[in-house]
Amino acid sequence: MSEPSPVIRLHLQDDVVIARAAIACGTVLDEFDDLRVLSDIPAAHKLAIRAVGQGQALKRYGQIIGFATREIAAGEHVHSHNLAIGDFARDYAFGQDYQPMQAAQSPRSFMGIRRADGRVATRNYIGVISTVNCSASVTKMVAQHFAAPGALAAYPGVDGVVPLTHSFGCCIDHHGEGIAQLRRTIAGHIRHANFAGVLVIGLGCESNQMGAILMTEDMKPGPMLRTLVMQEQGGTQKTVAAAIAAVNEMLPEASRVKREAVPVSHLSVALQCGGSDGYSGITANPALGIAVDLLVAHGGTAILSETPEIYGAEHLLTRRAVSPEVGEKLVERIRWWEDYAVREKGSIDNNPTPGNKAGGLTTILEKSLGAVAKSGASPLMGVYRYAEPIDRNGLVFMDAPGYDPMGTTG
Repeated sequence: MSEPSPVIRLHLQDDVVIARAAIACGTVLDEFDDLRVLSDIPAAHKLAIRAVGQGQALKRYGQIIGFATREIAAGEHVHSHNLAIGDFARDYAFGQDYQPMQAAQSPRSFMGIRRADGRVATRNYIGVISTVNCSASVTKMVAQHFAAPGALAAYPGVDGVVPLTHSFGCCIDHHGEGIAQLRRTIAGHIRHANFAGVLVIGLGCESNQMGAILMTEDMKPGPMLRTLVMQEQGGTQKTVAAAIAAVNEMLPEASRVKREAVPVSHLSVALQCGGSDGYSGITANPALGIAVDLLVAHGGTAILSETPEIYGAEHLLTRRAVSPEVGEKLVERIRWWEDYAVREKGSIDNNPTPGNKAGGLTTILEKSLGAVAKSGASPLMGVYRYAEPIDRNGLVFMDAPGYDPMGTTG
């Protein structure tokens, strides 16, 4: 049995191949006309298989990943010392490759919890949410009380009491997009199917007023949506005590749930990259893409995000858009990020991170092409701003930063 090639070629049009493992200088690659490797190539890094002139585009996945900053010889290591991002035209071809996903022939199910409004939960939590950073400590204290051993023993149907805090909520324009986005995010958690009940805790003098959240998001307090304001309660300890009492009143009702077999169409999965390297786009991400296609075929929803990390690969999504309007909305979000980078005197190519580059990724174009593989081959059904409610099934995109905790929160 012959030894596997030391490199991986992904597309016939590619100018580079990927090192399967570290390759020593002088190694001869038989499959490329006895090409001799000109320097040590780290695992997951790129190796040129043909000579490339300065300024010429290089391809991986059959797509442009950057431009040569100097002449590159066949057999040479290709990385940040000789490859950089550059401008080039994308063919967005809005909806040109759109094909409806074929429904699965054998429906699958999972054991979920049906809520009164027909939605299905995978977990059964009580949430404790802060309106502002100033009430974050109280929020955490309440959750810590119920995290003690035996605190929820009498309520086996409750999976936990979960704190949701943030560092925002004050010193912000009362009518701007920032506070609207914060309220949208908080409201999304309050309404989340995985919460049987929610307690919202504010300070009292913050910009993100409790009453404004409830009014703008059309929510009313009730037995399973409680609110507390620290300045009205009389301080930290009194608020903690009142909050614990409020959660205790919600626990019996929250614990009365029963799991039942429900269709997979009720599942939503958020997709996120982290710790990417030169292998991610040909291993984990495509495997996840297959899982996404299976989920979508069963009527479920997959949410791709991290707008700066699809930059340069967005044309692969616009081609699969259900309509030109959906594709154009995605491009509009890309343009916003381009403008943001200019305004902040930065560069979208500041991503990949040093760790990504050590792992073989050179430009954001290359990283994005691997990241988009998480979406499988499913058609793009919608594009949403950060934390907007998802109102359709299938593969959708949400505008979010590449910073993982914040992206996943949306």
